[in-house]
Amino acid sequence: MVSAFRGIIDFFNNIGVFDVVLPFLLVFTVVFALLERTKVFGIEKIEGKEYTKKNLNSAAAFVIAFLVIASSELVEIITKVSSQFVVLLFGIVLFLLLVGSFYKEEPHGVFLEGGWKTTFMFIVFVVLVFIFLDALNLLGDISDFFKGTNRGEFVGSILLVALIVFFIVYVTKENQSNQLEKKK
Repeated sequence: MVSAFRGIIDFFNNIGVFDVVLPFLLVFTVVFALLERTKVFGIEKIEGKEYTKKNLNSAAAFVIAFLVIASSELVEIITKVSSQFVVLLFGIVLFLLLVGSFYKEEPHGVFLEGGWKTTFMFIVFVVLVFIFLDALNLLGDISDFFKGTNRGEFVGSILLVALIVFFIVYVTKENQSNQLEKKK
């Protein structure tokens, strides 16, 4: 038997809440926030205070959001990226819960600092890049590029050229200590 809540979700799906309304609101909000922050359309002074041109920002965000939802491919990409991002965000929260379980309780909470923070941010960035590449169906194209021909001559030649360039740069670069001695 289907629960009442499942029936409501199915009803929302049937009337297009997930395919039209939510992507529209998401795109409108993000574009409006970016326009407000960057002040692309300028500012106006009212009684000595500076305000962004909200009417232009909202109109532009409205039009952009409508253009996005007019394309079913863009809506599909937004839906796929946002769903995978939520899974990534959930994984981050679980990781921080795990990290926090090894620290003593402090009023300011647990934060990653130093190299851990940078490393974690880099890993999350790389995962986000892969999420976008997967949503755009480019991961298959990239893997096909790296496969090259059946015997891998293309990839091997690229790696060989990169290794030669790395070796030449390594051999020809001057040491920091040598540069300091030459300046004296």
